[in-house]
Amino acid sequence: MNTTQFDINQIVRENVKGLNPYSSARDEYVSDGSKMIFLDANENPYENGVNRYPDPQQRNLKTVLAEQKSVLVENILLGNGSDEVLDLLFRAFCEPGIDNVITLPPTYGMYKVLANINNIEEREVLLTDTFQPNVTSIFKTIDENSKIVFLCSPNNPTGNSFSEENVLQILEKFKGLVVIDEAYIDFSDKESWISRIKEYPNLIITQTLSKAYGMAGIRLGLCYASQDIISVLNKIKPPYNVNELTQKRALDRVSNIGQVNIEVSSILTERAKLIQALRQIEFVEKVYPTDANFILTKVDNANMRYDQLLKQGVVVRNRSTQPLCKDTLRFTVGTKEENKKLIEVLQSI
Repeated sequence: MNTTQFDINQIVRENVKGLNPYSSARDEYVSDGSKMIFLDANENPYENGVNRYPDPQQRNLKTVLAEQKSVLVENILLGNGSDEVLDLLFRAFCEPGIDNVITLPPTYGMYKVLANINNIEEREVLLTDTFQPNVTSIFKTIDENSKIVFLCSPNNPTGNSFSEENVLQILEKFKGLVVIDEAYIDFSDKESWISRIKEYPNLIITQTLSKAYGMAGIRLGLCYASQDIISVLNKIKPPYNVNELTQKRALDRVSNIGQVNIEVSSILTERAKLIQALRQIEFVEKVYPTDANFILTKVDNANMRYDQLLKQGVVVRNRSTQPLCKDTLRFTVGTKEENKKLIEVLQSI
């Protein structure tokens, strides 16, 4: 099966096809900047910066993102964090109690949670020992009710990117949607798959401002896909899903991409130092390759080492409950001072 056989009308839920989305006051009248008296949305008229409803299509922010990513504004959907974007995909394309999605553990845990919330069967296909998609097993698991394959690359919690060959096999043979979660792409030297959305109509890219952009607190997720897919998602998203404060802070941040790049560069420098230091720690048995802002390590006893770190005031993530991740700890790359403290504690226990 190749992407020329992909037909979005075959995978959109029937109730969504016929849905008339809610039309808000800000959808019906879009300001051109003229001085107007707004008496259309039952708002409090006294200006305080947030007394008006936000732009439901986040046009100013999308315009900057479109230019930076070399896509059209119509190729972008913004959500209240990436989790809302992922939830919208389930609600638009997966029929509860009938359809299924494919996930590749160990991976981001919200795919499973959202599948359960939406009553969609989640079919798990473990990554290989080198943390790559097992393409043969994936296609043995797929059936006529498989709607989405979720690929997290760079992957959380392993940190590695999936090979282009493996991703292309899935993109070209699967007649459903392929979602590539690129939350950590800014820390990788691999090119984003955004540049391929014109080539593959079943490709969806999700990104976030929570990691490289340092804006986890404002909750803004990004989705890039064909205009057809974005149009479907716009039909079902809440009218004001991205609030005014988030839009303003996000616009300021993405407009200052130079500062973001400086911070990413610093994190990458610290990541290299931390990897080198971790390799010298006696109880660290393996340091896995990473394209993210974290490092997964295999240790002698993850539960014991986690508790020891905690007592020294350092909080890391114990990933030992995840498939293929027995006795692993995940270290987020911190500031220079934080990483120095981490190394000192590791050397002392």
